[in-house]
Amino acid sequence: MSVVPLAEAGRSCGRKASALAALMRAGLPVPDGFVVTDPATDRRLIAAHLHGLRARAVAVRSSAVGEDTETASFAGQLATVLGARGIDEVLAAIQTCAASTRTQRARSYRMHLDLDGEASAPVIVQELIEADRAGVLFTRDPRSGADRLVINASWGLGESVVSGLITPDELIVTPPADTVRTTIGTKQTRLDLGDGAPVRTAVPGPERARGCLTPDEITEIVALGRRCEALFGRPQDIEWAARDGRVWLLQSRPITTLSSSAGQPAPASLPALVTGVPSSPGCASGPARLVRTVDDFSRVRRGDILVCRTTDPAWTPLFRVAAGVVTETGGILSHAAIVAREYRIPAVVGATAAMDRVPDGEDVTIDGTLGTVAAQPAQLAPPTRIERPR
Repeated sequence: MSVVPLAEAGRSCGRKASALAALMRAGLPVPDGFVVTDPATDRRLIAAHLHGLRARAVAVRSSAVGEDTETASFAGQLATVLGARGIDEVLAAIQTCAASTRTQRARSYRMHLDLDGEASAPVIVQELIEADRAGVLFTRDPRSGADRLVINASWGLGESVVSGLITPDELIVTPPADTVRTTIGTKQTRLDLGDGAPVRTAVPGPERARGCLTPDEITEIVALGRRCEALFGRPQDIEWAARDGRVWLLQSRPITTLSSSAGQPAPASLPALVTGVPSSPGCASGPARLVRTVDDFSRVRRGDILVCRTTDPAWTPLFRVAAGVVTETGGILSHAAIVAREYRIPAVVGATAAMDRVPDGEDVTIDGTLGTVAAQPAQLAPPTRIERPR
């Protein structure tokens, strides 16, 4: 069948859709939707299913068979369209998402991970939750494998957290007492559904300085995360959204490249230039290479430490060259953090003013376990190296 209700989706509908279906069947809160398995499906059939959804807009996302596995998240590699309304916009979004498996960046990503190609991907059309707050929950710490839950949260739609355009709040919940340690992120902007496309606006100063979640909401998100882990039998990477006091689950997938070691720290004697969110464990040294736009990509040489404001899927090829990655914004679910963990290079994100404080071309040492970027004295500068547990 070319259109499948989301609750009935199986493996032929792709891993993202089949996981959401399992959550729905288990009684967990998942927005309603359907899966289009063939982008050439008759317009009237898609329109009929679209009419059955209650939200004023939908999220349209790929659900490739090779996506959301234990080793490959496909973070940002395949297309997502937020806020589509009406049959014409939805059909165009379905075509875009289905074809995104054939882009050069998706092919390069699969090649690096030795994955088979797909001619097109099944596509999920799902009610868009117009979130007050949204983010991600890891049921194990993806940086160390420690038995603690890590929540990232920000205002508005979760795309702000996933894209790495903001530095979210980070909450670490440690069992058995579920003690909570909170680090407030800067949360400079938020994304919300406007009258047309989603609109990004500045967050007022007082809202930036306070946490997004109440203690009761933290408890609810943690409980939902544990139910997801119990359902799938392994640690999960979960996207969530909160609206009017209710928490919704938007995705649950295995945590990729879960580490069991904290990695090697940088030498304590080296002065830190910047600190940020530790996001991919390990330690590496090399020349800092400041990259502002895609026009600077050709400056990056093998063994450089990539320093930039943020990354998006177009930057993924640099992860095959760089020995480490530093971004000024983002959290542990940002594109830079996820891809660095999959490519097994250290990463520090949310390192405020890194572009100003790290000198271009100078030797530095990045510690993705501690979240530091340190100056490397010229007389002591070693050859580029990576130390990371295998």
